[in-house]
Formats: sequence, C-alpha cells, structure tokens
Amino acid sequence: MDQIAVGDVFIRGGSPGHAVIVVDMAMDTISKDVVFLLAQSYMPAQEIQILKNPNSNRLSPWYSSKIVSSLTTLRMGIEKNELKSFN
Repeated sequence: MDQIAVGDVFIRGGSPGHAVIVVDMAMDTISKDVVFLLAQSYMPAQEIQILKNPNSNRLSPWYSSKIVSSLTTLRMGIEKNELKSFN
C-alpha cells in the first residue's frame, strides 16, 4: 500500500470477478495519512460509481492507505494483495 497510485486496480478473480479502480488520492498535510477514492462499474460499463467507505463516516468516501490486510466496501471485502499496478 506504500506504492498505491491513481490508476491501480484491486482485482478479484473468479466467476464473476470484480475490479475497483483507484481514481484519486490525497494526503493530510499534518498526519501524512494518504487516502484514496475507489470507483467501480458493472457490465455493461455504462456508468461509474464512487464507492462509499462503510467503515468510516469521517473519511467516507475516502479510504485510508493504512489498512492492515483488507478493506470493506458496501459490496465486498478487498484484500490488500489484490492491488495491481500497471507501472
């Protein structure tokens, strides 16, 4: 998570699989905490939705990059090792 960047994708394989993309990032200038926004779409991909963070009303829709092993969206849990980068 130290290297998370806009454009990275959390990919869940399977049938059906799913993916959510990191669409924006910000940093708290005091705490240096990095937060990010996630977005998703369904088939056919006609619209995109920003995901709410159900675990933090204070941060939502932002997610903290200080997750230990997984994060939870309204639809599914996402494991930290499902993050993929195309660098």
